[in-house]
Amino acid sequence: MRNTRTLTRRALVGAASVTAALVLAACDSGGESTGEAGGGSGSAPASTGASADATAGAHNAQDVAFAQGMIPHHRQALEMARLAAGRASSAQVKDIAARVEKAQDPEIKTMSGWLTAWGEDVPAASGSAAESMPGMDHSAGSGMPGMPGMMDASGMDALKKASGAEFDTMFLTMMIEHHKGAVEMAGTEKDKGAYRPAASMADAIVTSQTAEITEMTKLLDKS
Repeated sequence: MRNTRTLTRRALVGAASVTAALVLAACDSGGESTGEAGGGSGSAPASTGASADATAGAHNAQDVAFAQGMIPHHRQALEMARLAAGRASSAQVKDIAARVEKAQDPEIKTMSGWLTAWGEDVPAASGSAAESMPGMDHSAGSGMPGMPGMMDASGMDALKKASGAEFDTMFLTMMIEHHKGAVEMAGTEKDKGAYRPAASMADAIVTSQTAEITEMTKLLDKS
């Protein structure tokens, strides 16, 4: 009987040990599940990041006006810059023109992409598209209403006919005014826009074109 009791007791102890082991395993498993849940909560910053991206992607009417106004503004700057290679006599003027083209052509493509994504009209590549853009309610004496710094048709015709030193002087004078208009437009975007990439582009325009205005003014003073 004693042997039977001993065997029974050992069996009970063994069963208890197995049960304890199972409980511990369950706890460990629960710990791992908690870890996974933690991983899920760890992905919360990613969700927050996605929300932040969504916020960054929000835009307002000013962002649309900025893109729709700056595209034709840039196009005219490119038109002026491309004349320099065959008409300018100053290597410095040619260099500035090349930099204008290098910077502004990609910006046109970027802004066109924004407008397309927003379901807004991309300005047509024509002079008429530049004459009346939303958000641009004044002119910098350019003769083109609503577009600060833009040159009118007679000014562009005169630049196309000029060459040598005359072209250099005319180009610098016109591009300084053109840049001032772009800086003004970019400043409005920085103040009133909501779309972060547009604000970043506006900031870059203000920085780069303000520096070029200073550079061109010095060249003009020497001519």
